[in-house]
Amino acid sequence: MRSKRVCRLQPAMRMAALAIITAASAAPGLAGPIQMSRAVADLYSSVSIYPPSATSMTVCYGFVCRRRHILQFTAGDRGALTGILNAGHASAAAERAAAQRAVVWFDRRMGPILGTNRRVAKADFRFRDDAHNYDCWDTTRNTTSLLLVLREWGLLKFHTVGDPKYRGNALVLQTPHNTAVLVDRATKVEWVVDPWTRGYLQPPDVMTVAKWVKED
Repeated sequence: MRSKRVCRLQPAMRMAALAIITAASAAPGLAGPIQMSRAVADLYSSVSIYPPSATSMTVCYGFVCRRRHILQFTAGDRGALTGILNAGHASAAAERAAAQRAVVWFDRRMGPILGTNRRVAKADFRFRDDAHNYDCWDTTRNTTSLLLVLREWGLLKFHTVGDPKYRGNALVLQTPHNTAVLVDRATKVEWVVDPWTRGYLQPPDVMTVAKWVKED
């Protein structure tokens, strides 16, 4: 990543988070704000973007959301995502697999628009190609936003959206990194949904947070 600070969860910005969520309800073209935790709200307030709504989300790219694009969900988008998630209603494991496919759908949907169809796994400043890549801050925000939209549409039966998670241990040369999280409603087990470690159209990592924090 750009530095250890880039992928570390930023300090809480309580008043700013409340202000941006309140403003979102009055923003042109946005529906009312989606309910979210303080930690999730900080993902948006920390880079001064609106949280997602039932109709749109800000897509971050270019590393730490330096570049932005508003994705207005079309009827076709909603139909495609509904079909993907409905196929996962048999069990919690099936729903996680469906969420994984939804992230691949998002990658395909945005790739030609943003140029991220050229993106690579584990992109950071060393690749010198921020215009076509996401860093882990971008993927954490984008994936969390997508999951919040799916939840808002009533497509998550077995999970809710959890707070983003952080890993990074310099003592074992583990790179600082963030990820979006799903929480199993029944077991309360937290599962990461992490596309940053994979290239374009590759399924994101889906594993328990307990396992993820030990990965390289």
